[in-house]
Amino acid sequence: MLPVKISMRIRTLIPVLLFILFFAGMTIIQFATPDLPDNDGFYHIKLAWLMRTESLKPDFPWLPLSILNQDEFYDHHFLFHVVLIPFTFGDLRLGAKWAAVTFSALSFLSVWYLFHRQKIPASALWALALLGISDAFLYRMSITRAQSLSLAVLALALAWILDGKHKHLVVLSFLYVWMYDAFPLILAIAGLHFLAVLLMERRLEFRPILWVGIGIVSGLIINPYFPNNLIFTYHHLLPKLLDATSVSVGNEWFPYDTGQLLKNSLPALIAFVSGALALGLAGRKMDLRTTTTFLIALLFGFMLFKARRFVEYFPPFALIFSAFAWAPLFNRKRQPAESNSNFFSGLRPNLHIIILAVAVFAGIIRSIPATQIRMAQSKPYDLYQDASAWLVQNTPAGERVFQTDWDDFPRLFFYNTHNTYLVGLDPTYLQLYDSDLYDVWVKITRGEVEQPSQIIWTRFSARYVHTDLDHKNFLRQAANDPGLIEVYRDGQAVIFEVLKP
Repeated sequence: MLPVKISMRIRTLIPVLLFILFFAGMTIIQFATPDLPDNDGFYHIKLAWLMRTESLKPDFPWLPLSILNQDEFYDHHFLFHVVLIPFTFGDLRLGAKWAAVTFSALSFLSVWYLFHRQKIPASALWALALLGISDAFLYRMSITRAQSLSLAVLALALAWILDGKHKHLVVLSFLYVWMYDAFPLILAIAGLHFLAVLLMERRLEFRPILWVGIGIVSGLIINPYFPNNLIFTYHHLLPKLLDATSVSVGNEWFPYDTGQLLKNSLPALIAFVSGALALGLAGRKMDLRTTTTFLIALLFGFMLFKARRFVEYFPPFALIFSAFAWAPLFNRKRQPAESNSNFFSGLRPNLHIIILAVAVFAGIIRSIPATQIRMAQSKPYDLYQDASAWLVQNTPAGERVFQTDWDDFPRLFFYNTHNTYLVGLDPTYLQLYDSDLYDVWVKITRGEVEQPSQIIWTRFSARYVHTDLDHKNFLRQAANDPGLIEVYRDGQAVIFEVLKP
């Protein structure tokens, strides 16, 4: 009895030990720099702080000329901001960093849970491979954004679909809608499972789609921001689906070139190809779960070729497919008739584990340092801190600031909720609100408008302009505009006051 009890205790400790390893690995990456790796993390942690100090639905006056104006505001990361609240005590920058570490470790543990529920041999080792599957993936998981928890949701959804726990999907889908506007992904996974069942078993399995659909519809209707959430979701997702590059919305919506992808995600590509190899070596019909994960990995692969932001999904699902594809070979006992069939079938099971362990740790040794290097290239966390302090001290509350760059908003918002701003989080929010105004803004920021002060005052109702030092064409026009008076400059930014015409 004693060995059995010890074995049970070890099994109980496995998820704890794995979480510690995931947490340690992501901490090593996260604290390679004191800075945050992405602008949006500043916005998310500050809004979570406002939710703690004001209310769960704080007023949002900061982007009045966008579809996130005060009357139409929808927090499309509402539940993500709620779970960020415990990290808002103390230094918000450090809180954001620890949140990213915690959420990514939990998402990796959810992948292990999927392997564990499906009785994948060496499930802990396969899960540890997430720390070496792609340095681009690890970088994305190090950002204080909802994608890490999104991966956890999708892994749990797949586990419950494969386990037949369909009613669990209602609650999960409902919470996903409240957490992140990428919720259609869970419906896509249910749909691909439906396709896999149709292909492999020649039957129709509607239950996962049905329960996911019920959860999504319920989450959309029973929502603290209804009906603004429906309007925003339509406006926000449609432009991305139709043409992601029609407006400059950041590098994440553009694809990697082949060289970049081979450099930052080679282990993920190898895992996907090796899974295909394993299917041939297994010498038997592909099972349902392998078919499902193959289709999911294929979907995220196509999405990655469209936009690099989906590197947060393709590597882990390529790994999941590979683990399922290799499982029969890891389980197979060597038979005399098979001894000379091929190299892999001739290996003892423990040698399979050794080969996998070598591959996993080789990936970790390759990917973690590469991610640390990229993290160290982050912009300084105090970027615009002094300029924001000047605005707080020298402008009336609620005074609108005209920015020359839309993605400066999160940092300005982090340091200064005293002012309001022109555009932020996504430039399409201004374009969808007023396309003509957006076009004028673009021309001004590019330095294509001579003496822009009058337009800034009359069209945008802004009395102050914030610009970084890289907008040289705008700075040249501003220097020749008597209606713009430089009132602040440091090594990061310039602030102009707009004189009334």
